[in-house]
Amino acid sequence: MSTIRDQQSRAAAALHRFSRTTTAMLLLVVVAGAVALEVASSGSFFEGPSVRVFLQYLATPVLIGLAQMVALCVGQLNLAVGALGGFTACLTGVLMADHGVPAPVAVLVGLLTATAVGLVTGVVIVATQINGFIVTLATMTILLGAQYRLVGTRTVDGYSATLRDLGTAAPLDIPLVFVTAIVAAVLLGAFMYRTVAGRRLLAAGGNPLAARLSGISTDRQIVAAHTLSGLLVGVAAVTATASLPGVNRSVGGDWLLPSFAAPIIGGVALTGGSIAVFGTVLAAFVTRLIDAARAQFSLDPSWVNLLIGLVVLGTVAGGHLHQTRLAKSTPAPQPGGAR
Repeated sequence: MSTIRDQQSRAAAALHRFSRTTTAMLLLVVVAGAVALEVASSGSFFEGPSVRVFLQYLATPVLIGLAQMVALCVGQLNLAVGALGGFTACLTGVLMADHGVPAPVAVLVGLLTATAVGLVTGVVIVATQINGFIVTLATMTILLGAQYRLVGTRTVDGYSATLRDLGTAAPLDIPLVFVTAIVAAVLLGAFMYRTVAGRRLLAAGGNPLAARLSGISTDRQIVAAHTLSGLLVGVAAVTATASLPGVNRSVGGDWLLPSFAAPIIGGVALTGGSIAVFGTVLAAFVTRLIDAARAQFSLDPSWVNLLIGLVVLGTVAGGHLHQTRLAKSTPAPQPGGAR
């Protein structure tokens, strides 16, 4: 009897702690937002076609949010997320449409290219000791030029029908591209929480000095984080290529803000040392719900970016205020220790 009571008390305590987390708040917002859209749409939001479209275009925000989250976990920023995604999508499309490269080979080349760009970005940051903000800003500019060089002003749409079919396939009204994003999130969570390499990334981001004293190379972790971020952007680019009717120089142009919004709203600290895979996925849901509400009420698209930007700013400001209050409430250590 006492064992059952102990289990119940532990479960109640865990539930109480969860109810006070950012994840719980986001889960509540997602449910409330979905119900509100269902009511506003007169019951059509939860119908099969609406759910399919909603989830299909949710895959990219989830993946780019995870890519940014990996960079943030080591205290870095990746401003090249959108440019790298757009370049990779265009490269994949051009290889198939203009050069007749089979879809599997083109997809593999796209993934390897995005990963390699992430690797080179990390190496440049470590080798030059230039702030990652500057390096990724330069990378973004270079990739935007390369993307325009690939496609110019045209739209590339004559690529693999098989890839298009995979992009629109939705068994039980659940798109395969969305399943891909969720699988990527699960694998990333397992890697970060369950492997030594993942824990080293978090240690290097949380306290670089302590990590170095423990024998962890912070430089290697920065390179690894940017490489993994590049791979996730590559996956996002492939799913976008499969889902879109064609690729052009505009692909990736609106990815930067959502890539920061998802992890920051999801509870990831800008200072590094933390991740929130589930929170990032839920925050991507929230941003997608905002976009769906914009379409439902025929609002100007600029309102979406304005609202998301305000939410991100409010989240960062709230987190800073919380840390400040926490620091003030923590008593300073007494010289010589307690007697």
